[in-house]
Amino acid sequence: MPRFALTLEWDGTPFMGFQRQGHGPTVQQAVEEAAFSVVGEAVTLHAAGRTDAGVHALAMRAHFDLSRDFDAFRLSEAISARLRLAGHPVAVIEAREVSEDWHARFSCTGRSYEYRIVNRRAPLTLELARAWRVARPLDHQAMQAAAQLLVGKHDFTTFRSVHCQAASPVKTLDRLDVRREGERVIVEAAARSFLHHQVRSMVGCLVLVGRGEWSVADMGAALAAKDRCRLGLNAPPEGLYFVHASYPGE
Repeated sequence: MPRFALTLEWDGTPFMGFQRQGHGPTVQQAVEEAAFSVVGEAVTLHAAGRTDAGVHALAMRAHFDLSRDFDAFRLSEAISARLRLAGHPVAVIEAREVSEDWHARFSCTGRSYEYRIVNRRAPLTLELARAWRVARPLDHQAMQAAAQLLVGKHDFTTFRSVHCQAASPVKTLDRLDVRREGERVIVEAAARSFLHHQVRSMVGCLVLVGRGEWSVADMGAALAAKDRCRLGLNAPPEGLYFVHASYPGE
């Protein structure tokens, strides 16, 4: 049974997230329906991450199985065309056949996200629903200092959604960096895996530090508390992008 790995890009604005749900459109449903219209059989799409409503993806890895051979390039082109005709802002950047033991989620050894903040008073136009506008000036250097307190292996209960289904709140954060590019403040996060809302929760608290409402020490205290009630702010979804998934041998 051939297995095809896809690299997907999407605008998360109209979706309720990646995973199929009964109360609104999702990326998984859109791609599965497009694939069905191309190959004539139902497929189940598995992805490296399950993004929330409004979250975007630059290069999400996913896969599904078919009962027969199919040219990978033709498959990617045809699915993208069906998605476009259906009005879904999703594109298949690449498709290739992989071994049957390759799994988009379970074979993944690392995931990275980027959070985009526009630090200005003027409202957003071109980046509306694609970045978080923060009007008050941000000290990105203080944000970077606070971010380093979160790097490493910790109990991230404070930065974990109450709806998170992970077995443990303990995760190892490989990287959390903050940089400024003009009026844009970019937060980059990398780890093997993340808790539900972890990146948005960390970014929200970093913004409190950047605005001077929290000190760097306050970030450390929030982490040490291991208490969701100590979370200062959860950043909105529209600034978050899934950037990359890593696999052995790639």
